[in-house]
Amino acid sequence: MIPLTADMSVAPELARLAGSVLLIPAQEAQLAAWAARPTGPEGRPAKLTLGTLSRGLRIIAATPERWWSLVRFEPDRSVEVTVEQGAGYRAWLVVLPPQDAGRPCDCDVATMIAGQATEGTPDSAVLRPGPLRVHGERHVLRGQGAGYSISLHVRADRGGRDR
Repeated sequence: MIPLTADMSVAPELARLAGSVLLIPAQEAQLAAWAARPTGPEGRPAKLTLGTLSRGLRIIAATPERWWSLVRFEPDRSVEVTVEQGAGYRAWLVVLPPQDAGRPCDCDVATMIAGQATEGTPDSAVLRPGPLRVHGERHVLRGQGAGYSISLHVRADRGGRDR
């Protein structure tokens, strides 16, 4: 049996998120309604705007009790896990091990939950937890630093090309 070494690099961020569960009131109404939008022609839902996607990302990020049990740490590869998929959107987590070579991403909006990553080359600006990032084109997300990184992504459906 191979001994398991626990990587505690993201423990402080996860502990803060766990503590926030007790401080944030239930947001079920917001969670149920964030992607609600008027219908367009022929009764189909209108396209989600970047503002609506950003709002949804913030609501999902603020309710870690819904997704943190999905986080998996694989030492030799990145992991992508769907958090939720609704009418017109998909939300997912990306967990990158330290110094991961990268994973292509085509999200519309993203935020770092824990750790550090870069977009593009390893020399690109370091992304840290907190700010929301708006994207529009495909990019590569790479692990940065000595610990795991966790990011949350949301993308509007793109008419049949969804994953």
